[in-house]
Amino acid sequence: MAGAAHCSLQAKRLLLDPKFEGYKLSLEPLACYQLGLDAAVAEVKLRDDQYTLDHMRAFGMYNYLHLDSWSQDNVYYVDQFGRVMNLSVTLDTALQKPREVFRLPTELTACDNRLCASVHFSSSTWVTLSDGTGRLYLVKSGKRGNSASEKWEIVFNEELGSPFVIAHSVSFIKSDRHSVAVLLLRVEKDELDAKGSGFHVTLEWVTIAEISKEGDHRYEIFTRRVLQGKSVPHYAAIEPNGDGLMIVSYKPFKFMQDEDEKLEENDDAKATSEKKDPLYYWQQTEEDVTITVHIPQDITKDDIKVRFSPENICVTLKDQPPLLEGKLHSSVDHESCTWIIRENKSLEISLIKKNEGPQWPELVVGDTRGEFVMDSSQCSESLMHLTSEVLNPNPERENPPCNAQELEECDAFLEDSASLCRFDGDTLKVTHVINLGSNQYLFSVVVDPREMPCFCLRHDVDALLWQPHSDQPENMWEHIATFNALGYVQASKQDKKFMACAPDYSYAALCECLRRVFIYRQPTPLPTVLYNRKEGRQVGQVAKQLVATLEASDPILGFQATNERLFVLTTKTLFVIKVNPGN
Repeated sequence: MAGAAHCSLQAKRLLLDPKFEGYKLSLEPLACYQLGLDAAVAEVKLRDDQYTLDHMRAFGMYNYLHLDSWSQDNVYYVDQFGRVMNLSVTLDTALQKPREVFRLPTELTACDNRLCASVHFSSSTWVTLSDGTGRLYLVKSGKRGNSASEKWEIVFNEELGSPFVIAHSVSFIKSDRHSVAVLLLRVEKDELDAKGSGFHVTLEWVTIAEISKEGDHRYEIFTRRVLQGKSVPHYAAIEPNGDGLMIVSYKPFKFMQDEDEKLEENDDAKATSEKKDPLYYWQQTEEDVTITVHIPQDITKDDIKVRFSPENICVTLKDQPPLLEGKLHSSVDHESCTWIIRENKSLEISLIKKNEGPQWPELVVGDTRGEFVMDSSQCSESLMHLTSEVLNPNPERENPPCNAQELEECDAFLEDSASLCRFDGDTLKVTHVINLGSNQYLFSVVVDPREMPCFCLRHDVDALLWQPHSDQPENMWEHIATFNALGYVQASKQDKKFMACAPDYSYAALCECLRRVFIYRQPTPLPTVLYNRKEGRQVGQVAKQLVATLEASDPILGFQATNERLFVLTTKTLFVIKVNPGN
């Protein structure tokens, strides 16, 4: 990633609520409607040869319910007969049966190694489909949600190799020519990977463009480019103008290059494999950061120079180039920062945070030579109050009540070093990279269908929603909303399968593999003001946790959220939960 700009995500302090008191369990009933399906969902279970974690993430945890962000409260799924079925909601109490809008030409059961069929809405009138056998369809749908003008018509279909699922697609016009760019996700056998899982992950970036020849308009493949990595991406999306793409993944992706460039890549890989232990280790609390650097035996105190400034640090040994130099993730009180030499010949540097509280995802912006050491004691017991069993806990009690569910050590993530990369479509190089550190990826959501999907990351106990802006290099990732304490709360849900939020940020929701749905409404004003006797102040708003239990024994296969409703799909039933009243 040489030449890439190393960036960091800047949270907006005005969107953070350090005084958030937690979610109060509400017993108010939720209107829940259910529709029996004429035919079961076309679920494809993992085969015996799909045994890795990547197979489970890509296909085993696939969301079979597709939300049309261009036409709110329209959801789609594919049934076992290859029919694309649509439910359009206008009135909850008068739900119509799902209707067929399209039928895949392929007989789905004829292919032994097929994957699940996938659908993505590229624009208000264009749809991309995969039948799970390796064939891609580009469909002109007309204005969806309006049965009079909606007519799905295939304008392109082609066999593109081994089976895939569609990760993302966009429709755009460039140089007066209409194009659709699609990201195809595959997990493929890797015969050269003897030490790992034996598989690699590919993202194929296919651009289909309109071709006009002698009055004949048709669509053909314009470009095909392949990225390869060793983990299924959490997030992968093409920019609205088709000029680049962004990927959040645990392990890096690279474009597959020509032979000359491959040799150059092999040299880089060889150099990387020869990397030694981390240059430094660092820990942090809410107030300070501690850096430990092992130094040679012959280094004395006089050989060490450490310079502090409010935004930067520079560490030099003797007359050598700086050992550690660069911009710190956040400001420090440089006059209070110190350093000492320990008995084990290690240099220990203490930085005092200027802004107490927020956790740093990295020490020096763009420096990946260090290793963050997690302190298990950072899981403070005081956070247990973030969910409660009653609407108005007794303020006289010394310890607030906690949720009865067993809480995990929620700061210990399986993947604590994911990165966010932006690739340029012309150079095929990484232009921007962010080390996400311990900012765990939670879910993605489309807030504005004309923009890229947002992604939600855990920051300390909260969940922060980020909107990519590919056309704003100085503000490429904007913090647009915060779901208070959701990062902490979701960690206790051991059986969670899907997460989502309303595009207007009014609530977040998650579902378990079976039956239960948890809804977290963000703070809203109360009709009557409560009084907190312990702190001697009035409480004018409250955040609520609601729980819905579905009358179904089948596993949940799909989960989507709109501003007013939650849609939950099982094998034979589609549930509609009314979360917010209409405006």
